Amino acid sequence: MNTLYIHHVLIVVDDLERTRQFYTGVLELQELRRPNFEYPGIWYQIGDGQQEIHINVRSEATLRRDKWIDRNDIHFALRVKSYRDTLASLRGKGFRDDVPENDLQKMQLRPNSPAGYPQIYILDPDRNTIEFHCASLD
Repeated sequence: MNTLYIHHVLIVVDDLERTRQFYTGVLELQELRRPNFEYPGIWYQIGDGQQEIHINVRSEATLRRDKWIDRNDIHFALRVKSYRDTLASLRGKGFRDDVPENDLQKMQLRPNSPAGYPQIYILDPDRNTIEFHCASLD
């Protein structure tokens, strides 16, 4: 087997339009054409276009209804250039690190993460955890 890269990550959600507003507006991802499957969804391009996020609306799927940010639980990470620029962008869209854990606008900041690179964690509207894996603090 010659694995080249991860092609896509699939997450499930309750509300497609709310999800579209988040992934298009907050994360500023480019929506892709999606085949006409038997259930609604959206596909997004990441980076150079070889990776994607696939989003499906499925009532029987596992959802994180009562979960909050847990960086050790299931999540996906987006590689970004700058911690400071990403932080400023998220703050400009209403995210904060000084709100209660159960606030959907909560950020967890790890500028000096033991992983060796700065990290920021947020939730999407369905409580899917997203990590921003930052190349530098600048």
